Amino acid sequence: MPENLSEKVTLTIATTPFDDQKPGTSGLRKRVSVFQQPHYLENFVQAIFDSISPPSGATLVLGGDGRYFNLEAIQIILKMAAANGFGRVLVGQNGILSTPAASCVIRKYATFGGIILSASHNPGGPGGDFGIKYNTANGGPAPEKITEAIFAASRQIAQYRIIDAPDVALDSLGDYTIGDMTVSVIDPVRDYADLLETLFDFSAIRKLLAGGFRIKFDAMHAVNGPYAREIFLNRLGAPAESIMNCVPLPDFGNGHPDPNLTYAHELVEILYGENAPDFGAASDGDGDRNMILGRHFFVTPSDSLAILTANARLVPGYSAGLSGVARSMPTSAAADRVAKELCIPCFETPTGWKFFGNLMDAGRVTLCGEESFGTGSSHIREKDGLWAVLFWLNIVASRKQSVETITREHWAHFGRNVYSRHDYEGIPTEAANGVMNHLKESFRQLPGQKLGSYTVDCCDDFSYTDPVDGSLSTGQGIRIIFTDGSRIVFRLSGTGTEGATLRVYLEAYDPDIKNHHLDAQIALAELIGIAGQLSELTARTGRAQPTVIT
Repeated sequence: MPENLSEKVTLTIATTPFDDQKPGTSGLRKRVSVFQQPHYLENFVQAIFDSISPPSGATLVLGGDGRYFNLEAIQIILKMAAANGFGRVLVGQNGILSTPAASCVIRKYATFGGIILSASHNPGGPGGDFGIKYNTANGGPAPEKITEAIFAASRQIAQYRIIDAPDVALDSLGDYTIGDMTVSVIDPVRDYADLLETLFDFSAIRKLLAGGFRIKFDAMHAVNGPYAREIFLNRLGAPAESIMNCVPLPDFGNGHPDPNLTYAHELVEILYGENAPDFGAASDGDGDRNMILGRHFFVTPSDSLAILTANARLVPGYSAGLSGVARSMPTSAAADRVAKELCIPCFETPTGWKFFGNLMDAGRVTLCGEESFGTGSSHIREKDGLWAVLFWLNIVASRKQSVETITREHWAHFGRNVYSRHDYEGIPTEAANGVMNHLKESFRQLPGQKLGSYTVDCCDDFSYTDPVDGSLSTGQGIRIIFTDGSRIVFRLSGTGTEGATLRVYLEAYDPDIKNHHLDAQIALAELIGIAGQLSELTARTGRAQPTVIT
């Protein structure tokens, strides 16, 4: 029998609205100290419940990435869910559920939806960031019509409901009750690992690893540590030294859990060092992003999506073919070239995984990806870090080639979309908006202009009409497109919590194999200069160099 933690004592707490609870690209993200304010978290959670109107007795999934304030927030949400009529909540043991695992659980058990507590790749700890987002019954992030309704409800809220009850023992698997609601503390890893085992040839990967192929996976002291241990060590038989930083910590080991060349420097030094492993990978705070490395070699996320698409037939879960592929607008057009050869559709969407969800639900795409180190497929409705790592290992095991050889052969066949992203983090919001407004004001005179060896073909502020539901999304990023297909894209990121992050994306297509050895920053040097000239970025922001280059 479930352990009964309380009689049904529902409290109605008077509150007043906060004016800053508008969800961004992936939910509401703020400093931990903001969420710790009296009523702040409760207001937003009540706004979610009021907006989604769950039927009495509905089931909710709940978990997070283990960052600071995760456990306290889960206890509050459990008691509020009980007071708002939910019949059951499935919560990960110790409050842990990676974002892809949460999507998996929502879909497997056909729940009404789920709440994921994460600020993704943002730093954690008492002085770090916290986040919360709602995922719908398809397992994907809530679409804009729902997040807009949540924001509207948060601005009118006058009270929230919560049950007065002891905390649930989240460290122990089993069932508990709060009022009339059952809390099921579940294994956070098993369902997700079982799903991945149906998609990939674990036998072939196990044989690869047993044959001396060495890997190094860096969980960055974030949520994927337990998942990596179960999958790589227990199910694939990799030696213990194949994984690193696999104990989740509330402050991520005082690191920045963003799997790129700057923040995953410990892994990068290993893969570029002496006696380097054959394969390296990292994932982020909530486990949905990935970085892929070969020995002394980095694969851009844009190239990674294209290579996975081109080699999908080698992977059991995708051997029957792909219905289509989708990429975010700032992501390079490398996948487009593969899709054309495979005679499958390729969709260009705004940044944000929710846009892929509609296409997947309609059966129009199988694989999708973003340049911001996110790749995934229709097996769930979130990007999936470990899925991408296993996909690569399956390809390597099948082709019996190195990561570098696979990538260079891809470039030789399709040409290389030389690509880089320059992030300018923590810019004063007014200055960042000034850059974007200046660029928009230049739209009329830019077309036809010759800038160095490039000629501007067109420029716009990207908008997207969803081909499934007809919804329109505007203001998704400034594009400057040149006559040879090269591009510069400027976009303000919606994932930060302080100031603004201005991202500059640079892409040039080069079919000439003689140039494929060039470092991206060298190959893109002229475009980088043009981007600075057009945006007046240094003069307007005071930033001469980007914070992060990927």
